[in-house]
Amino acid sequence: MLCAVSFHRYGRLYYLDPGELRPQVGDRVLVPTDDGPEVAECVWAAQWVTEDTDGFPRLAGLAQEDDLRRDETLRRRKAEAKVAAKRLIREHGLPMKVVAVDHALGGPDGGGERSTIYFTAPHRVDFRSLVRDLGATLHCRVELRQLSARDSARVQGGIGSCGRDLCCATFLNDFEPVTIRMAKDQDLPLNPLRISGACGRLMCCLKYEHPLYQKFQESAPAIGSRVSTPEGDGRVVGHSVPRDAVTVRLDADGSRCSCSRASVCGPRQAHDQHYTT
Repeated sequence: MLCAVSFHRYGRLYYLDPGELRPQVGDRVLVPTDDGPEVAECVWAAQWVTEDTDGFPRLAGLAQEDDLRRDETLRRRKAEAKVAAKRLIREHGLPMKVVAVDHALGGPDGGGERSTIYFTAPHRVDFRSLVRDLGATLHCRVELRQLSARDSARVQGGIGSCGRDLCCATFLNDFEPVTIRMAKDQDLPLNPLRISGACGRLMCCLKYEHPLYQKFQESAPAIGSRVSTPEGDGRVVGHSVPRDAVTVRLDADGSRCSCSRASVCGPRQAHDQHYTT
């Protein structure tokens, strides 16, 4: 059995084993983290699934009034840290942009409060004096971490050119290499505005269908090659990978027809000939 929770509205989903609990959509639950249990909202009620759930973390319980008050304090401290960071960055004249803030309240183990401020910058920044001023303002230990363009998009979220939430902000766990060759193999326009994501880098989704195009190109006749189709001989003038078909201009009358890749590739033709003779 699994349920899905989110720490922020429209944010990344985290799947957990509810154990004996049966949270419903909208319930506030406790999720185990490195800094102790944190409050999240259930966005997918507990359901039976066919997959093995042994590797999923288990819910720590349903959030009580004390947990909700602590969560409200945590959100307020995050907001204060973000406002203070933006103000001090302006005062120091640093080329930095605050992307997100994490804050950990002091725990029973004696660990004090700390704020982690994530930022982007066009180059490496000397922020030692900024850290000192932030520590004095927020009265806690402060860490600054610079994010790459892709990590920044993941943290901030947004809407892609497809109209859906960014993949990196919803379900992608790791960034896999994406190259311009993938766009070329898929006959996509090499206009950076068309194939770049919100982060300014090549869209991660270019990799989703690329194996399909590679497999198609391994067996499909090349454009310009001559083939025999059920409608007659002709020359290949186009590929349609999503339909697993090729476009052929027939010799007889110059018309075009669309044929499945299997019907014009050599191995399939040899197979059909063998069993029809």
